[in-house]
Amino acid sequence: MRELKKNIFRVLIIALVVLVSSCKEQANNVQAEEALQNGQEHPSLILTKKGVKAIRLQLGKLPIFDKSLAAVKAEIDAEITTGIDVPIPKDLSGGYTHEKHKKNFLVLQKAGVLFQILEDEKYAVYVRDMLMAYAKLYPTLPVHPQTRSYARGKLFWQCLNDSNWLVYTSQAYDCIYNWLKEEERATLENDLFIPFANFISEGNPQFFNRVHNHSTWGNVAVGMIALVMDNDELLQKALYGLKTDNLTEGMKDNDGGFIKVEGQKVGFLANVEEPFSPDGYYTEGPYYQRYAMYPFLIFAEALNNVKPELKIFEYKEGVLLKAVDALINLSDKDGEFFPLNDGQKGMSYYSRELVTAVDIAYHFGGNNPELLSIAQKQDRVLLDDAGLSVAMGIKEGKAMPFAKKSIEFRDGPNGDQGAVGILRQGDLELVFKYAAQGLSHGHYDKLSFSLYEDGYEVIQDYGLARFVNIEQKGGGNYLKENKTWAKQTIAHNTVTQNETSHFKGKYEIGSKHHSEKYIFSSDNDTVQVASAKELNAYPGTGLHRTMALIHDQDYDNPYILDVMKVTSKTANQYDVPFYYLGQLMQTNFEYQALKEPVPLGANNGYQHLYKEALGVAKEGNAKFNWLLNNKFYSITSVTSNGDELILARIGANDPEYNLRREPTFIIRKKNAKDVVFVSIIESHGNYSPVSEFAINAYSQIKNIEVVYDDANYTAIQIETEKGKKSLFVVSNTNNIKTENHKLTINNKDVVWSGPYCLKLLN
Repeated sequence: MRELKKNIFRVLIIALVVLVSSCKEQANNVQAEEALQNGQEHPSLILTKKGVKAIRLQLGKLPIFDKSLAAVKAEIDAEITTGIDVPIPKDLSGGYTHEKHKKNFLVLQKAGVLFQILEDEKYAVYVRDMLMAYAKLYPTLPVHPQTRSYARGKLFWQCLNDSNWLVYTSQAYDCIYNWLKEEERATLENDLFIPFANFISEGNPQFFNRVHNHSTWGNVAVGMIALVMDNDELLQKALYGLKTDNLTEGMKDNDGGFIKVEGQKVGFLANVEEPFSPDGYYTEGPYYQRYAMYPFLIFAEALNNVKPELKIFEYKEGVLLKAVDALINLSDKDGEFFPLNDGQKGMSYYSRELVTAVDIAYHFGGNNPELLSIAQKQDRVLLDDAGLSVAMGIKEGKAMPFAKKSIEFRDGPNGDQGAVGILRQGDLELVFKYAAQGLSHGHYDKLSFSLYEDGYEVIQDYGLARFVNIEQKGGGNYLKENKTWAKQTIAHNTVTQNETSHFKGKYEIGSKHHSEKYIFSSDNDTVQVASAKELNAYPGTGLHRTMALIHDQDYDNPYILDVMKVTSKTANQYDVPFYYLGQLMQTNFEYQALKEPVPLGANNGYQHLYKEALGVAKEGNAKFNWLLNNKFYSITSVTSNGDELILARIGANDPEYNLRREPTFIIRKKNAKDVVFVSIIESHGNYSPVSEFAINAYSQIKNIEVVYDDANYTAIQIETEKGKKSLFVVSNTNNIKTENHKLTINNKDVVWSGPYCLKLLN
């Protein structure tokens, strides 16, 4: 009898547990049903209900996914232990309140994802409680007390960072939406999310209604929260921008950009159409392309999941997916992006934005196996549907190396505003810029170049003058030297006329013009050529630069032939610098070191260069030899009598040490009308500090000479130390690939087809 009672009791207990579980499940189902009745299904932005189920089934089976999940879990568990802090905003970038609010939005997004995957309510509670803290704080906030930005935020000193916050936080809200009570959702939306979205958009049209990476973040922030709340009014603003009847057309902001002008589209779709070329190149440059790819692709993923009828990944012939491949190709051997325009050196495809970009591009772009090799290097994946897809591809052994080759990326919405050409062979990478201005982040450096070997800068582009998010340096924002130095023409490896920057250093002029592609040819391993013209940098002056990567089989490394042809209606002073990195070894010309370095000029960037030494060239060749990373390099340049050879260094008129003290070698021609600057740049040897042997420490070039030059053709004769003579000829006016040419040089006929030729003479 006693045993029977025990059994009955056990049955009752089991029945009670089942009943409680059933009630809890029914409650959850009621909440989910409420959401569905409102046209919602959650999660739906980056995670989907189907994706969550698939992820749970694969837990413990996919090493890279499990590793990523464990790292995020450890991070968020530690944050939960620390507690919630939502401080009153007061700081610029790098300050405590700025960094705390930034960390909060990153943590919120991750905690929301953990709740969905692990089904542990502590993460939902954490997200809810922090969002409620923000909902209590936000209505009390005025605009941010720091006044530096053209569009001040509330949580941050600029609306850009407020938009970052909402993009990430929208994802967290999506993950706990069904778990929240209806009254909690009402509080969050009415006190926080809707006012937040309205402030970013209607409250800051000069920020929201632009074609710029700033407005992309703003558009996406409003669009993401609109998708969570199923708010079509906000979604329309995000996609198409604000109505501009009450806005000042053509009003300029102090960041160098413009709000909507007559006939210009705005909104997210316009920000896909305008800055991207058909090749996926983003006109602001790879640093800001990397930054913008997160909102572009996160919103595209969300739109694809919630509004598949928009076919967003097919928009502009799939340009958002092309842009991921473009970005990877715009990086060096180590994955660091070339610092074109405003760009911080060291930014790479290991950034969180590119983890997102690679995973989404793989998942939605046809499962390109080359992207899996980049994901393997990144060693982490997104904790969502796209990350699961990548993790499964890696486990199944589908990864293939991402093959970087010589490539040209057109600039401009239609691909007709110049380009960036990258010539690669072996460990050498030559980056040649002949693009458009690059919006407000552009530099005045038409036809500039930089050179890399084995992932190291050899001849550098300075990049931006900024210490991003380091409070000690201007609150982590752009320094004044970005305008007085980094953007100026003399800061780059291109020609400067009369110590004046291209387009007078004025955005309004530079934004109207772009260089013109002339030649890009990379099919021949012996010689690859990129050539472009710039006819508007200086009134009455035309610039035509041709760069060739030439592989002589007698030598280990290819060399670069650089031909800059300048034609002008007047006599001018021309400067061509080479911003080499490393230690000067030797020159074949005499120079006199100044007892005390003096500024090279008074303005346009010249005020930031110390002239340290001066030489005067003779007719023939000037050689400049240096050592970098235990490798030897040389520049051999054609010179005329009286050319000045200047050794200079960055850092003049820089009392706060905002600039890097790096060297340059400048060739200056005075009182000249039409000139041709010709140089060969070589990597030719190495030094071992262990054996203390220097191998091939000297240039392999014996002589270079301009043997023909007129309006139609320029011919350069190259003689190596082994006695081999070659002739490189470029047609200056006819770039048709099938055109036949005949030219008589030194009483000998040279015949070829196409816009250039390289011929062995002996």
